[in-house]
Amino acid sequence: MSKILENIKNFIPSIKENAGYFITFMVVIVFLFLIANLVEKLVQKKEGRKEKILTTRKIVVIGMFSALSSILMLFEIPMPFAPGFYKLDFSEVPILIGAFAFGPVAGVLMEFVKVLLNLLFDGTTTAFVGEFANFAVGCSFILPASIVYLLKKSKKTALFGCIAGTIVITIFGTAFNALYLLPAFAKLYGMPLDAILAMGSKVNGLVKEGSIMSFVMCCVAPLNLIKGAAVSIITMLVYKPLRPIIKGAGQN
Repeated sequence: MSKILENIKNFIPSIKENAGYFITFMVVIVFLFLIANLVEKLVQKKEGRKEKILTTRKIVVIGMFSALSSILMLFEIPMPFAPGFYKLDFSEVPILIGAFAFGPVAGVLMEFVKVLLNLLFDGTTTAFVGEFANFAVGCSFILPASIVYLLKKSKKTALFGCIAGTIVITIFGTAFNALYLLPAFAKLYGMPLDAILAMGSKVNGLVKEGSIMSFVMCCVAPLNLIKGAAVSIITMLVYKPLRPIIKGAGQN
């Protein structure tokens, strides 16, 4: 508890020092939540339904899945083709299961709560840059997958959704690292971008020295592709037997 309180106390000066990153983070959260909410309302209108997107019981289940996701974040697997700060985890598995069961709004909410729990228990050592990246890249997988499944719920569309999510996370994650994340980390830690890129060329012979494009194509893209595929496979295997339990727990 004392660690959580200490982390909360440190948030205010950290927010003041890194207001730009924090504001960007919050704007993206609100934007993605509004997009997910709009999609769900349009689907409800098309199907002639009108119901609450978030119920009390559903929020409780979402909280449980977010906590499980936060725990899974702790178990990271280094990838031999990427520098040590790029690791594989399976925190998106419970979030994708929850998003399939409850919709894209629940998916965005779970991504946010997962990051919030991580901030409360571990604080931030990246001035919210790492947390923003985790949230944005996670949503780039969860949102397409859950939206495709929401349009027509079947095993086939669940598979198509997983494929769509894997493609988007691979493309978005690669571009996001090249255009925003790597330059942001270089600025944050006061080190040349070439120094970060050199870490990639040391572990992966395909990374050309000083080339951010070869870095993200050979280190970041494979990681996101593997993560999307692995999370998709696990979800497809466990979602069907879990679905009645999850849906039952989320009913009014």
